[in-house]
Amino acid sequence: MGRYDFPRNIFQTLLASAFLVFASSTTALATDRTIYLTFDDGPLQGTENVLSVLKQENVPAAMFMVGLHVETSPRGRELLAQAKALPLVTLGNHSYTHANNRYRVFYSNTRAVVSDMLHANQVLGLSPIVNARLPGRDVFRLPHIATEDLSINVAEWQREWLDYELVSEAGFYLYGWDFEWIHSNDGKPVQSVDTLVSEIDHLFRYNKFVRPGKMILLMHDEMFQDQFNGREKLAALIDALKQRGYAFGDIGSYHQ
Repeated sequence: MGRYDFPRNIFQTLLASAFLVFASSTTALATDRTIYLTFDDGPLQGTENVLSVLKQENVPAAMFMVGLHVETSPRGRELLAQAKALPLVTLGNHSYTHANNRYRVFYSNTRAVVSDMLHANQVLGLSPIVNARLPGRDVFRLPHIATEDLSINVAEWQREWLDYELVSEAGFYLYGWDFEWIHSNDGKPVQSVDTLVSEIDHLFRYNKFVRPGKMILLMHDEMFQDQFNGREKLAALIDALKQRGYAFGDIGSYHQ
């Protein structure tokens, strides 16, 4: 054995140790780069395409649905049943009325807000504890996590704070979001897939999320109603994120 030779068993031990460190750091990297796909406002025309892509790509997602859309949208109840039938889809509550898109009026009546959310539970077939997202408000109320919507002013927050608290106490885990795939007024995605992936990479470099290493991505079902602008773009986004080493998380494990 030369002066600088290692015994074979020591070399193998060092090599194995180095591999374990590498494997551990790789696992940590994947764990620290988790994206939670969430879709709001279904069931709508784009919901079926979303469900099809999620099944094809075999990734988890949360679908926050609106009770009124279940009752009034074509095939609303059928699409709700399809979502419930997919094991990787978590069905969430996004209110019954979606505040009729008049958020200040909606949040001015705390009792009505809680009642609206509970009514949606009945229509969606959910029971506490229910994963939910309030209409128009980027608010978190989870075990050990509470954040406010920074897009509204202090006066609005002071008027609405009790609404968030009492909805939470009524048996809801409230999820906001970290980033959004924006859509135009006609429902089409604004950012290209390449641009969105670049933006996501940038945000992960700074890691300024509610939970470090975990991004909740907001999308809306209506964005995916046609084949090219919808289904194909959603599949392309998921494939691109997979190729870049991102993991996809089940929303139920987000706060654990």
